[in-house]
Amino acid sequence: MATIVLVDDDENILASVSMFLENEGYNIRTFTDGAAALPALIDSPPDLAILDIKMPRMDGLELLRRLRQSSNLPVIFLTSKDDEVDEVVGLNLGADDYITKPFSQRLLAERIKAILRRSLAPEERAAGDEEQKVIVRGRLTLDPNRHVCAWQGDQVRLTVTEFLILQALAQRPGYVKSRDQLMDAAYDDQIYVDDRTIDSHIKRLRKKFRTVDKEFDAIETLYGVGYRYKES
Repeated sequence: MATIVLVDDDENILASVSMFLENEGYNIRTFTDGAAALPALIDSPPDLAILDIKMPRMDGLELLRRLRQSSNLPVIFLTSKDDEVDEVVGLNLGADDYITKPFSQRLLAERIKAILRRSLAPEERAAGDEEQKVIVRGRLTLDPNRHVCAWQGDQVRLTVTEFLILQALAQRPGYVKSRDQLMDAAYDDQIYVDDRTIDSHIKRLRKKFRTVDKEFDAIETLYGVGYRYKES
């Protein structure tokens, strides 16, 4: 049974979403603000966290910023319709997905399933799943089975979604991947994301790699077409 932490200052959302997800078979822990949730998320990490952006004391963006200093915990943001800028900031901080209020609880459940499925350890995956080969492309090493990424031997911490996007690009260096193809690689078929979401993930990937190599330029943009991995 996967454990999910839900952080939102709206008690109606906490009650209704908790009840729905518990009926779906999840163990749910709830908090009404980021300051209360942070120690629990660090000391007893769940399998996934759902964070509201606008909260008192510590908002969702600051909570995620602090989490990402030491954790790759999968995170889904809950946003309002007018929070487009916050959505982009959240994705740049390393959120795996976002869903806009008001939302369908069934859609939220599908997004949770997709992210948890991608983040499972190899021994937890369904029987019959084959282990994937380690990908080595120049200075890049990707181990899908252990969810480990390294550049020139230095580990680069990636979220599940970032890892899947990079994996899709690195599998065929020099070949262009459209945004639609990257969406298919990183998201469940039942989940819709727009171009801006993929662009934000790419921006975040570049930023992470440039923390270990300021000259990193292996992910190329082909304007109007998509992205490709340039093997160095």
